[in-house]
This record gives sequence, structure tokens and C-alpha cells, in this order.
Amino acid sequence: MSALMTDAPDATGAPEPAKPVRGDPTWVAPALTRDEQTRNVGKTPIFFGPPLAILTEGQRNTLEISGKVNRTAERYLELLRYHGLELSEPERQCLAHICHIGFMSPLEIRELPLEVSLTRFECEGLDKAALQVKLEAASFADLVAVVESLGF
Repeated sequence: MSALMTDAPDATGAPEPAKPVRGDPTWVAPALTRDEQTRNVGKTPIFFGPPLAILTEGQRNTLEISGKVNRTAERYLELLRYHGLELSEPERQCLAHICHIGFMSPLEIRELPLEVSLTRFECEGLDKAALQVKLEAASFADLVAVVESLGF
């Protein structure tokens, strides 16, 4: 049985609906706020490509590996939260055009200012020279946050 039933009626006299209990994949720890309950968390198979293999090199304990991956992801999300650039809609369109090549490697992200200068993309209100200067002045974390905000 994955849920605990109760016979206690609510204000309308109807019994309370079943609530998930620990062990049920839909159960969420009560310490989490409603905003923190963003998805059901459970075991998920994941492919460890080179970046994750390097991150967890030498570790064999799955709990330690899981902890390291989750800590890294949490820190990455915080970086995204506090970094980025204010971009106009034409600037976002230009960068989205450049990023539409698909996966953006760290090198390609670092080369965004150069790509802006080379692209033939044009739209009303776009000042490619100003965008290039803005990108050149940005940190790598800012550039990553921009690419992530565009969905790439």
C-alpha cells in the first residue's frame, strides 16, 4: 500500500484524501516548502559522460557520487541565479540564432563575442558591435547563464 488512508472527515464531512507516505515515489519530505516541491525525486538512470566521470573520479560509493553530483548541480543553479546579462530582445534573437547550432561547448560559449562579429544575422534594433563589447566584458559564468536562459 503506497498511501495512508484516514477516516477522519474534513469540514465538509468527506474523508481526507489519501496522502503519500515515505517510500512512495510521490512522497515529499514535509520540511520542503510548496515552492521547493518542484518534481518527484527518485532514482534515475543517468549516463556518466566525460564531465561527470571526471567530477566523480575515484569514487565508488553511489551515495557519495550522488551527493557530489547534487551539490555540483545546486551550486551551478546558484551561479545561474546570480549571473547573466541584461539583453534586449534583438540581442537575444541574435544569440539564439548563433546558439541554434545545438550543443554549446565551453569553448563555443567563450567564442560568443567573436561569433556575434561573424554572424550575418540582422534584425531591427540590433547593434552587433555593442553586443560584442557587452559579451567581451562578461565573465564566463555570465555567458553560461545567457546560453542557459536561451535554452541551449
